[in-house]
Amino acid sequence: MQLIPLSSATPALATSADGRAVDAMAGLIACIGGHGFANDALAQLNRWLPVSWLSVFRLSDHAPPRMPASGSYRAPDGTAESWAVYRSSLYRQDQTFLAAREQIGQARCTLVHWHAKEIPAPHRERIYTRHGLRERLSVVCKDQDDGLLAINLYRHESLPLFTDEEIEWVGMGAPILTSCVQRHLDLAGAREQSFDARLSGLTRREREVCERMLKGWTYEGIASDLGISAGTVKTFRDRAFDRLGIHHRNELFALVLVNTP
Repeated sequence: MQLIPLSSATPALATSADGRAVDAMAGLIACIGGHGFANDALAQLNRWLPVSWLSVFRLSDHAPPRMPASGSYRAPDGTAESWAVYRSSLYRQDQTFLAAREQIGQARCTLVHWHAKEIPAPHRERIYTRHGLRERLSVVCKDQDDGLLAINLYRHESLPLFTDEEIEWVGMGAPILTSCVQRHLDLAGAREQSFDARLSGLTRREREVCERMLKGWTYEGIASDLGISAGTVKTFRDRAFDRLGIHHRNELFALVLVNTP
């Protein structure tokens, strides 16, 4: 495991990767607020740095963890399935962010780099081995209520290991990356408030399905997260749409976005 504190004196990102990083970060900024933020942001990052999965964790000592965004690029998307496994039990024993928490008070952000073989079992077996992940590079910073925000970049076995130079690049881009993710989460939070007001007539399951659709999740990912079949997900979707008087996913987006602050 590598723990790399990042100071405010991090070198300029423009010096890395012949400007590809700058183009990628410009594209990332354009993704803020989009319903497919994680997948779109990951596609932009791959213009600069090959990454298979992206997940965003909100970690707290006082509540279960949350994953407000996740996506994949040119690799099977197992983020929702992995999250369901992690949230059900594994997070209680997870020590992979502990060193970052201890370091955060001295640095704005910290990089934490884990190889799959260093992750304790059964965490390694149920997530990394199952989905063919070889390593995780996380940008960790302070979040609300003394929690942590972790932006996790995973490489699949089809990709080589992160090089020292690539890890340095991520450190250079960390301030922009965290700012973009935090701004997107702020906007998503405003949408959720609008969602609560507009969709109060739905059942709990119908709301859960619609919430995940608004985050850009696939039906298979929603099914894995909720512990139901993809067919059942579509049944709840249809029932919700009937109640709302709509027929398509884009109409759901429009319904929630109208008058969103």
